[in-house]
Amino acid sequence: MHIHDKIDHLMHSHRDETEVQRWLFSLTPLGVAFAFFFLLILPMDIANKDMVMVTGLAAGFAGLQGYWIFRGWQRDEGLTVLLGLLGIVAAALFVWAYAAVLGDILAGIFRGWVRR
Repeated sequence: MHIHDKIDHLMHSHRDETEVQRWLFSLTPLGVAFAFFFLLILPMDIANKDMVMVTGLAAGFAGLQGYWIFRGWQRDEGLTVLLGLLGIVAAALFVWAYAAVLGDILAGIFRGWVRR
């Protein structure tokens, strides 16, 4: 199948109704893995630990989205491919926003809570 035919087929195919449930269920192992990652990295003395944790979370989420892009491509589900790409963009924007703006704001909020 040529790429043009594949893209045309992706645009005109129907998506399985339980796909959203499968996607939500696939977040469970990612949450468990991040919990272990968080618990193991928390006691370590690492510079910019918050940035390491945010990047690790975004990398795990982007990897999961990569799986869903591949799955959508194999099953000819264009919406699954599109949502996977949007998920990767959202993860990248979250890391960028955290590095540029949110990190300083949250650090200021948490310092205010610690002082009290």
